Amino acid sequence: MHTSISSNMANYEALKASVAKNGEVMVRLDTGEKVELHIHNVRFEDSTKEIVVDAATETYWIGADRVCYYWIHREGITKE
Repeated sequence: MHTSISSNMANYEALKASVAKNGEVMVRLDTGEKVELHIHNVRFEDSTKEIVVDAATETYWIGADRVCYYWIHREGITKE
């Protein structure tokens, strides 16, 4: 399941809600890079609309406007 993003505010709020609901969300940035957001290592900065990822040895700040789309893994679900 892929969800396209249309505006910065929608990006930010939708991603924040999806991480809270699903625990993990994959995002593709405008550079083509894929990043996994996990509830235990990501926080959302409401004042700047940035997604902050703590990757143990490094911290990444991602502007919500850089996210092209996001999706979740649906393991165990198959289409017949």
